[in-house]
Amino acid sequence: MVRPVVALPGGVVRVCWALVVVLSYATAVAAQAPDGSRVFQASCAGCHTGAADSRAPGVDALRARTPQAIIDALLIGAMRPQGARLSGAERRAVAEFITGKSIEGDVSGASAGRCTARTSLQDFAKTPHWTGWSPSTTNSRFQSAEQAGIAASDLPRLKLKWAFGFPDASVAWSHPTVAAGRVFVGSQNGTVYSLDAKTGCIHWTFSAKGGVRTAVAVAPAGASRLVVYFGDTAANAYALDADTGRTLWVRRVDDHPSARITGSPTFFEGRLYVPVASYEEAQGADPQYPCCTFRGSISALDAESGTVEWKTYMIAESPQRRGTSTSGTPLWGPAGAGVWSAPTVDAARRALYVATGNAYSAPATSSSDAVVALDLATGAIRWTRQVTANDIYISNCRAGNPNCPDAVGPDHDFGSPPVLARAGNRDVIVIGQKSGMAFAMDPEKKGEILWQYRAGQGSTLGGIEWGAAADGERAYFAVSDITTPQPGGLHAVNLATGTRAWFTPPRTPICGSGRGCNGAQSAAVTAIAGAVFSGSNDGSLRAFSTSTGEMLWEFDSNRDFTTVNAVPAKGASMIGPGAAVAGGMVYVNSGYGAFGGRPGNVLLAFGPE
Repeated sequence: MVRPVVALPGGVVRVCWALVVVLSYATAVAAQAPDGSRVFQASCAGCHTGAADSRAPGVDALRARTPQAIIDALLIGAMRPQGARLSGAERRAVAEFITGKSIEGDVSGASAGRCTARTSLQDFAKTPHWTGWSPSTTNSRFQSAEQAGIAASDLPRLKLKWAFGFPDASVAWSHPTVAAGRVFVGSQNGTVYSLDAKTGCIHWTFSAKGGVRTAVAVAPAGASRLVVYFGDTAANAYALDADTGRTLWVRRVDDHPSARITGSPTFFEGRLYVPVASYEEAQGADPQYPCCTFRGSISALDAESGTVEWKTYMIAESPQRRGTSTSGTPLWGPAGAGVWSAPTVDAARRALYVATGNAYSAPATSSSDAVVALDLATGAIRWTRQVTANDIYISNCRAGNPNCPDAVGPDHDFGSPPVLARAGNRDVIVIGQKSGMAFAMDPEKKGEILWQYRAGQGSTLGGIEWGAAADGERAYFAVSDITTPQPGGLHAVNLATGTRAWFTPPRTPICGSGRGCNGAQSAAVTAIAGAVFSGSNDGSLRAFSTSTGEMLWEFDSNRDFTTVNAVPAKGASMIGPGAAVAGGMVYVNSGYGAFGGRPGNVLLAFGPE
């Protein structure tokens, strides 16, 4: 049964900061380059009028900027909620139209570096793979020795084998996945790539309608076809033929103007489970924005057709008018509880576990900052375990914003997915929170908390950000805090008891000093037998011994790279995606020019010397 999408309250889509909230601009012919003037008129002209009473700069004021500055504003600046609903080609066309200057190079970054020979996919079952956010639907982020093809003893011999550059990007935010001899990865400008796993050459590219932040999930479909699935920042889910890149289906999973897919979709038994978050938390910073109406959700799609089989909102109640702000703007609620991370499958209990974010507006809800268990078949909520109550938070609450709640929450939502792990003779759900706390919950007792472990102090950008790993004995939590008395670093915790096995403090930053150069470890953690990988804001990927926490290997990505596709690329902060390990290779993205990180745009591939 499909749960209908809520009709948005009147007035939401007519209000903007500077650009109107836009739907993706459709070109008449997909292969034809978009007309920048037409895209601007359809998506931007409503606010960028140049009128004296407009808060948005006019075209004449924007013309002095560089094309890259316009693209950056649409990708990571004030206009990112609006830019998210444009394709990379459309953003580039707008930037060139506004500035009157052209941008060199192919928007896909594929004019060079194509594979010289057409080769089919290798046998999926017989080749190593990492097929989504995690190698398994339990989201443990542990790769077996057989699939990894590399041991802890090999790590000192790891060397860079190839690098790949993403054009029109300041964030390398999509987690690479590996299957059938290919690496599949999305990009900030919406291009999705199928690369040769050994050389990085390009087999095919695909242009999505928004940026692609998710990992690409890979799964067999029948005896002969392999399919890749992903989502974009315009809330579209996609299925492509993995061999050719041909579109099989596209499905918009949420109609809210601010909806986006950031959490990676999870494939299981013929269904694709798609989480939805939003930009509305940031849009609420505008005192003229009628805050707030978005509700996080999970949609179950038929993997063959893309048909929505069920959709469950994390907040059951539809938003209602709750008053008028001091600026005269309507106020709405409840809202929030977006799902930022990949859903986790519990095959034995036929359950799906998801983690939710903070609320955006009153009234408070019991489903924000929570782990929620849903029935796999129907989407019905079985139980909810909230760990931080009354966390109502939007941006810009230090400036008297009338959209802000009376008591502003700490923004301690979950960016990490639940990890289903085995501890002794029982299953546990393990998860880290931006509060700096880690929890183990009992799936048999409606998420009853078994243990708590404080790894850091937490903050809006601190605590445990994007994902833990578990290897059957221990869970590993990287912490984004950089201040005392509880600094960040990497923690190994006994799965059964929640006691510390070891702690490795953050390293001295290797990037010097300045904004975004620090030892915070925000990226998701990856484990193999004997080693755990952790990326840092300082631009380093490091591997540590799972026994002692001793550092085994380190790579400094803070430099320019010669790329296989001839796109200028550099490494910087590692935030969000972690390392993927398969077939004797380690793949990781570097660069995150948002939320206090430093910009970069490169995918790096390592193998033993």
